[in-house]
Amino acid sequence: MDVRAVGVFDSGVGGLTVLHECLVTLPHEDFVYLGDHARLPYGPRPLAEVRGFAHEIGAFLEAQDVKLIVVACNTATSAALPQLQEELAVPVVGVITPEARAAVQATRTRRVGLLATQGTVDGGRYHDLVRTLDAGVELIAIPCPRLVPLIESDAPYEETEEAVREYAEPLKEAGVDTVILGCTHYPLIRPVFQRVFGRDVTLVLSAEETAREVSDTLARKRIENDTARTGEYRFLTTGDPAAFREMGRRFLQLPIGEVEHVTLAQLGAAA
Repeated sequence: MDVRAVGVFDSGVGGLTVLHECLVTLPHEDFVYLGDHARLPYGPRPLAEVRGFAHEIGAFLEAQDVKLIVVACNTATSAALPQLQEELAVPVVGVITPEARAAVQATRTRRVGLLATQGTVDGGRYHDLVRTLDAGVELIAIPCPRLVPLIESDAPYEETEEAVREYAEPLKEAGVDTVILGCTHYPLIRPVFQRVFGRDVTLVLSAEETAREVSDTLARKRIENDTARTGEYRFLTTGDPAAFREMGRRFLQLPIGEVEHVTLAQLGAAA
């Protein structure tokens, strides 16, 4: 039994969809979540810059004595996962490998679509992982710069559906039967994606697949907590705690109490 918490981080509140699935899958574990709102968004930034942010946050969470770190951000996973796994003493799980594996297992036509941020698409990790798992699978990646702002602003359904249809069109023309929703914000509008693609297309979401990966890793490393207990969770942000709390409730779908503020100087000092 290992009573230490699991650390989770994202550029903002999108990673709360991953945390939600982890809380449901592992209700006996403790979690600490850090949202880097002061430097949001990560998607349009150079990957080297995002890699530096992830390095600081990973070091900070390790100093908080977590037993495992979840990079609950597709852009940060794409930019920094191998480096974090080399640098940190604790296991590090990203959101890309679980999705790539699930997509390769799900596809029948071996034509898979990816909808993600520009940074995630540019990083190329989905292409590399899919090719490693099955070199015969074709991955068609489409950057979706409009979706995260629409989701965070809780835009009207019609506007969001229009954007989804625009990004989905080249994937439908390519005849994909499986689509990776490669951003932790996207589960919030899963019904829109399902309506646009229809029931014949399998949607792969990072939150569900990553929660399974976290559960498997804790069991494999034998660092689970006592399954008879009820876990706790707490929140940190580099931005405005009140804004995090207000927006975070919609993403987490669970209560959010006190939110602690962490300065960028504190993150830099940890690194």
